[in-house]
Amino acid sequence: MSDWQPGLFALPPGVDFAHEFVAGLLERMRNQPPEAMARVTIYANASRTLTAMQAAFDAAGPMLMPRMRIVTDPGPAHDSGPLAAPLVRRLQLARLIDRLLQARPDLAAGHSVPALAHSLADLMTEMQTEGLDATALERIDTGDHARHWQNALAFLRIAADFHLSGPMLDRAARQRALAERLVADWAQGVNLPADPVIVAGSTGSHGATRMFMQAVASLPNGAVVLPGFDWDQPQAIWDGLDARAEDHPQARFAPLIRAAGYPQPWTAAQPGSVARNALVSLALRPAPVTDQWIAEGPLLSDLRGATDGLTLIEADQPGQEAEAIALVMRGAAERDEEITLIAADSALIRRVVAALDRWHIRPDDSAGRPLPLTAPGLFLRHVAGLFGQPLTIDKLLILLKHPLTATGAGTEARNNARLQSRELELRLRRNGPAFPDGAALRDWGSRAGAERKVWADWVAALLDRIAGFAADHAPRPLPDRLADLRALAEALAAGPSGDPEASELWKEKPGRMARAVMDHLAAHASEGPDMDPGDFSALLLDELGQQALRGDADAHPLLRIRGPREARIFCHGHVILSGLNEGGWPQALSPDPWLSRQMRLAAGLTLPERVIGLAAHDFQQGISARRVVLTRARRNAEAETIPSRWLNRLTNLMAGLPDQGGPQALADMRNRGRHWLDMAAALARPTVPVAPARRPSPIPPAPPLTELPVTDVALLIRDPYAVYAKRVLGLRPLPSLRPEPDAALRGVTLHSIVERLLRTRPDADTPPAVLRDRLLAITAGVLAEDVPWPSARVFWQARIERIADQIVSDELARLAEGRPQVVEERGRQALPGMDVRLTAKPDRIDLLHDGRAVIYDYKSGKPPTDAQIAHFDKQLVLEAAMASRGGFGALGQVDVAAIRYIQLGGDGRTHQRSFDAQLEKENWDGFVRMIRLYVSGEVGFTAMRAPELMQYDSDYGHLSRLGEWSLADETHPEKVGDHG
Repeated sequence: MSDWQPGLFALPPGVDFAHEFVAGLLERMRNQPPEAMARVTIYANASRTLTAMQAAFDAAGPMLMPRMRIVTDPGPAHDSGPLAAPLVRRLQLARLIDRLLQARPDLAAGHSVPALAHSLADLMTEMQTEGLDATALERIDTGDHARHWQNALAFLRIAADFHLSGPMLDRAARQRALAERLVADWAQGVNLPADPVIVAGSTGSHGATRMFMQAVASLPNGAVVLPGFDWDQPQAIWDGLDARAEDHPQARFAPLIRAAGYPQPWTAAQPGSVARNALVSLALRPAPVTDQWIAEGPLLSDLRGATDGLTLIEADQPGQEAEAIALVMRGAAERDEEITLIAADSALIRRVVAALDRWHIRPDDSAGRPLPLTAPGLFLRHVAGLFGQPLTIDKLLILLKHPLTATGAGTEARNNARLQSRELELRLRRNGPAFPDGAALRDWGSRAGAERKVWADWVAALLDRIAGFAADHAPRPLPDRLADLRALAEALAAGPSGDPEASELWKEKPGRMARAVMDHLAAHASEGPDMDPGDFSALLLDELGQQALRGDADAHPLLRIRGPREARIFCHGHVILSGLNEGGWPQALSPDPWLSRQMRLAAGLTLPERVIGLAAHDFQQGISARRVVLTRARRNAEAETIPSRWLNRLTNLMAGLPDQGGPQALADMRNRGRHWLDMAAALARPTVPVAPARRPSPIPPAPPLTELPVTDVALLIRDPYAVYAKRVLGLRPLPSLRPEPDAALRGVTLHSIVERLLRTRPDADTPPAVLRDRLLAITAGVLAEDVPWPSARVFWQARIERIADQIVSDELARLAEGRPQVVEERGRQALPGMDVRLTAKPDRIDLLHDGRAVIYDYKSGKPPTDAQIAHFDKQLVLEAAMASRGGFGALGQVDVAAIRYIQLGGDGRTHQRSFDAQLEKENWDGFVRMIRLYVSGEVGFTAMRAPELMQYDSDYGHLSRLGEWSLADETHPEKVGDHG
């Protein structure tokens, strides 16, 4: 076309790029016949840009459409065969890495092979797009780097020689080869396009794309249209943008300008605020020249006008930030206004989506829902997590309760599976074992009806298979691991006597996507190395994570959620730029395990900061929209956050320009943001004031209890409400889903060891060495039976061995004084004048040769002091009172000579405490008076009447509404229940 103007063009930040590009193209084609438009070829940066352009063409009216392509796929290369699947290339690299680590396991401690293969594949792709081969690595002087980098480089040369040589099997290599061929041909006037060629929306961030753009800009009928070009940036800054300025938002344009000249405006469109663009341009100047703030800052116009479309929300924490964003988006929807949330943080996006769901609003999220977070994705991940790990209660129940489990056996079988899973959970929580196996399930199933037995036998058979996988820690062929995963997943989904194909595992869109991923992995698994369970799980998560569910049909047409790279399309109208913290936007740089910064520069690669520069360009385009809401949270789950470097620069620049109204403009931005934060806070407040609960002190109908264990007496003194909940209401805390070798288990285990030792009936004449060997043998046996954690067994056995001599010495001394008469036997003693019995199960009562008794209690921790016994810990004193009153039938009425604690931890010594008949009588009488007050209803069961420590944690604190009241509050006795 004779009137076609070629060259480099640009549009500023803050305009509708797709609309303005189409408008500029139509203006240039205004004098051409209709069919001329069909001969135009447009290369866009992404498919979403093409979609936006298509909408702009549609809005312009009926016409013949140009050819539209993606710039990374400009056309077929010569002699191009089929492309290799990226998975195949990663698996091939993984095999190389695996062989390296077998020879040098110290080179990548803590890294998984799939993760290393993925990062290496990314590096190979970057080398291909930049036109580098294995010889580029020879330019790196290894003598300047640490030994680690030298070793990595030696391997990298081998990998590069393998990956970059031979036929071009990768898309990146073919794109570079095609760009080089087109540049060479067009430079010689060969195969010049006869019709207009335009590259639109690309920044030229990759070498192959930049080369193609430069070639198109030099064509007589070619044009390149850059997005988000900073017209306010001085020429001196452009001249200084080199390879070391990768973090600057305009750095990608500098090579194009040097090759094709300074761009011309594509249209006369202006951004929503020219003054704001100038402010942002100055704020984002390269770090070495920020002294220009002092020189150029006073030349800016009134900043209050430049920022009147900006709102700054600085929330205290991410949840508050998400609530405020949701309110902004809901407000836009109520005004029938389009709004776009630009977010890099997937967690923040999920919070916003959840907040919008309060009003049944579903935004259009371009990222979709990651496949690993769908039901089939989670199911496959949970199954893969069984390999190489012991099966715990929580892992088993996660699978049995998963909505895809037992879906192949019909609705009735599925409902029965849910019921049986619930019953099994209660059984395992209360009785274990901590690591369920097939024998435990069969035993449980044999104790109930036929339905449970069928289901339990099915689960037991699965557990037998899982047991083999759990012990499988060594690397195995990848096809075998995939086959095991698939077989086990389909068996779980099928259910008892079910059909895997009838299950819901591979149905619906998520299931079909998951199946496609599994099929793709299986088709190429032979290319990969043998993998251990950890590497296999990492590979599965990586492959699943590359897929996402998109396109909710019920998404709101006005509310959009987009990633930062899409800011160039949606940087007009109303925009929210969220998560503006360091590590959020921009995201933290991922460490390169293969090349350091200096090594990358020497090889001709870009610096890691390139991704920061791309993110900065996205930010610059986003903040130039007509109305913009900037959001961040001052804290995250771990610590205080640091504002994004771009937001920090903007606020610092404004704060330093009082003559231009900068501080006032910044305050106005924050005030506008505070409005939304106040709304979010108001939304979180109850509409009706709710008075805090009073400190409870319930008085139940008489008799509140008829039996009280002596071990609960201290609890009754300290926290009567806990005894009320436990003994009167019959409430018990549900045991943990994942039992641990905690202090409670240690105490029970030590009691079992000593009890079993006493059952062997040692006497004072037993040789100490014999008794010591017997103690250690019993310890090993009890630990093997009751403690399924190997590390805990070893540790507890060592602790007993350390104090075994002391325990044996003290035991022989006790046997010389008398004989054990009561060992873990329950006794009862009625209280005078009341229908209440005190019960006890002493660890041990010895009958001395003189007919008196000694009460013993085993302690795994520190025994109580005399002061604690006087005020709270009445167990041994009350057991002594019961013994003197005949509360233990086998013992009869006896006088008690002493109370002692045998410490089965620490130094293993025996500790005697003060005791006499007067102390026994005073404590017994005091206990009877206390119980009479509770039985008669004269006092209530007060919550935390006298906790020993301020951080005392009760199992029933949530029931007493602890936190709404404090220990300083008065109690309010209140009758509860039916008092007649």
